[in-house]
Amino acid sequence: MTAQNILTISEVTRRIKGVLEDDAILQDVWLRGEISNFKLHSRGHMYFTVKDQNSRLQSVMFAGNNRFLRFKPENGMKVLIRGEINVYEPYGQYQLYVKEMQPDGIGSLYLAYEKLKESLELEGLFASERKKMIPRYPKRIAIITSPTGAAIRDMMTTLKRRFPIVQVTLLPVLVQGDEAPYSISRAIEQANLANVFDVLIVGRGGGSIEELWAFNEEIVARAIATSMIPVISAVGHETDFTISDFVADLRAPTPTGAAELAVPDIKALQEQLLSLQKRLHRTFHDQVEQKRQKLSRIQRSYAFRYPEQLIRQKEQQLDSYMERLKRLALRNVSEQKRSFQELDRALLRNHPRVQMVQAEEKISLAQKELIRAMQEQLRVKKQPFQQLLGELNLLSPLKIMERGYSLAYDEKTKAMIKSTEQVNVGSDIMVRLRDGELACVVKEKHSSN
Repeated sequence: MTAQNILTISEVTRRIKGVLEDDAILQDVWLRGEISNFKLHSRGHMYFTVKDQNSRLQSVMFAGNNRFLRFKPENGMKVLIRGEINVYEPYGQYQLYVKEMQPDGIGSLYLAYEKLKESLELEGLFASERKKMIPRYPKRIAIITSPTGAAIRDMMTTLKRRFPIVQVTLLPVLVQGDEAPYSISRAIEQANLANVFDVLIVGRGGGSIEELWAFNEEIVARAIATSMIPVISAVGHETDFTISDFVADLRAPTPTGAAELAVPDIKALQEQLLSLQKRLHRTFHDQVEQKRQKLSRIQRSYAFRYPEQLIRQKEQQLDSYMERLKRLALRNVSEQKRSFQELDRALLRNHPRVQMVQAEEKISLAQKELIRAMQEQLRVKKQPFQQLLGELNLLSPLKIMERGYSLAYDEKTKAMIKSTEQVNVGSDIMVRLRDGELACVVKEKHSSN
C-alpha cells in the first residue's frame, strides 16, 4: 500500500458521482414505484422515497419542476417518474432528481402522448400562423361528437340559447374505443367534402386519459390539421389537454365553452344593436335639429324675406362691377400697348442692321482718327530724324571719303587698319574708296614715330 493509493472520502464520492454521470441511461431514466415519506418543503421542493418490493430510492423534485404537476403526490401513491440518478456529495448517497411525474397506470399512454406531441410540433402542426380565424357570425355549425353524451346536450342548449338562428348539424361518431379515431377523422373529412359548414366543433365530455385517448391519435390530429373549415377542439375539462387541442384552430376549455366561443351571444348583440339604434337616432335627431335651425336662420334672413330688393341690389352691384371691370380692362390694354411700344422701340434700337451701321460709323471714325494720329506722329518724329540724319552724315566715313579719304581693311580679318602695327610687309589689304575698292599688297611700312 502506497500513499498514492489512499483516497479521501470526497475523492471517492466524486469518482462515484462521475461514474453515474457518464451513464447515459441513468441520466434520463423512467422508474415505476410507490411514494413514501413524502415531505413538501416551505420553499416548494418535494422530498420523498420511491420504493418497490425490494428496494428504496431517495428522491427530490425541485419547485421548478413540480409546479407543472397536475396532481398532488401522496404517500402510498403509485407513480411513473422520469429523472436522473446522481450523488448528493455531503452525505455520499445517490438519489433520484425527479423532472417529471405521472400517476401510474397511464405511464405508457403519457409517453406515447409526449412522443406524438413532440413530433407534430416539430412538423409545424401547432404553429399559430397556420391557424384559421373562427367566423364571427357562423350560419351552419357541425358538431362531431357522441350523440348520447352530455356534451352534445350542453352544446346544443348553449348554441340555441346564445344564437338561435344558427343551423346546427350533429355528425355522430365514436369518442372512445379502438374505432373512435377513424370515426372522428372520417366525420371531419365528410364535413369538408360537404362544404356547407362554417365551423366544426370536435370533442366530448370529460373522462380518464384512456377515455380521451382517441383525441390524442395522429389520424385525428392530421384530419384537424388538413381541414379547410375552422375547427374548435372541445375535449374534456379545462385541465385536460389533448393533441387535438394543440392542432385545432381554437381550443375550448369544455364543450360548453366551445359553443360559447363558436357563436356570439344574441342578447349581447341585441343590446349592442339597441345601443347603435339609440346612437343612430340621437345622431339623426341632432342633425335634423341642426338643419332645422339652419333653415330657420335662412327663413329669417334678409335674402329670404325681401328677395326682390336683394335682386335689385345685386343687379346694381353687378353693373358697378361690370363698369369697374371695363375700366380695368381698358387700362390694362392701354398699359400693355404702351409696354409693347416701348419694347418695339427698344427692338428697333437694338436691331442688327442699326447695330451694323453704328459699328461701321465707329470704324470709319476710328480709321480717320488713326490716320490723323499717324500723320501727326510722323510729323513730330520727322524733324528730329532729319536732324539726327544730318549729324550722322557729318560723322559718316562715306562723307569723309567724298573729300578724298579712304579706309583700309585687313583682307583676312576684315578689321579696319588704324595702325601700321596691324599689318606686315606682304600683307593683303583692302582699300575702300568713295566709288569702289582696291586690293593691295604692303610693300613697305613706315611708322610716323
